Amino acid sequence: MATAPQPQLPLFYKDLMPLNSRDHGSWRSRSIDKASWINSQHAIPLTVEEFPQAQRDFPIVFSAGENPVPLGLMGLNEGVNVFFDEQGTLLGDSYVPAYVRRYPFLLAKLRPDTDEMSLCFDPSAEILGEYPEGEQLFVEGEPSEHTKSVLDFCEKFEEAGARTQAFMEELQKADLLMEGEVSIRQNDKPDQPYIYRGFRMVNQDKLREVDADTLKRWNESGLLPLIYAHLFSLDLMRVIFAKQTAIGKGPGAETATTVN
Repeated sequence: MATAPQPQLPLFYKDLMPLNSRDHGSWRSRSIDKASWINSQHAIPLTVEEFPQAQRDFPIVFSAGENPVPLGLMGLNEGVNVFFDEQGTLLGDSYVPAYVRRYPFLLAKLRPDTDEMSLCFDPSAEILGEYPEGEQLFVEGEPSEHTKSVLDFCEKFEEAGARTQAFMEELQKADLLMEGEVSIRQNDKPDQPYIYRGFRMVNQDKLREVDADTLKRWNESGLLPLIYAHLFSLDLMRVIFAKQTAIGKGPGAETATTVN
């Protein structure tokens, strides 16, 4: 069901180019009301800061593999997203993950021998360019207020990413993650459940065995509420399945589906 983005380029990004005043001094960032890059993506990376809002709208799971990351499920099957239509228009007022809102920008290392991060963008998105309208990226060779706000957003995203990594390390240290499985039955086919695997979730049996001192520390640090936000959100699997069925997407007439 859920796999982490490929290491070559993050999810959504087809190319990366450093933003600079020499090459992009006259460029603008235009507003868009459609995100065509997301309409076929069913699993979006999340940071721990987003758990309280995200858990209201979609299930929060953890990717399979050696280095799991939190993911918000906008669909249960590859290529299905029930929160955006085919053109990439948001349906309703559901929460939009920061990972989506950050695109097409990204902080990246231009040289492997330094920790310095540079603001880059995906030129294939066609959001930035020499357009007659939109937010200026540079004013008299200096970053505009818009660019400064974008940089600030990306920096905060990286900071949230570091906290998310620390959260994941704590879960793994406590050996709390288990292979997930969800069985969904429809009223007209109670004996033919749809089975979803390929993700990880917190093992509630092991959570109950965690010692009191650790639970106290997790509660004080805010980690424990994050775990429960994840667990509570899993009930939304059936809601997402129902939405898929309502728009004619998902596993269809198959008796079982496993998405990796």
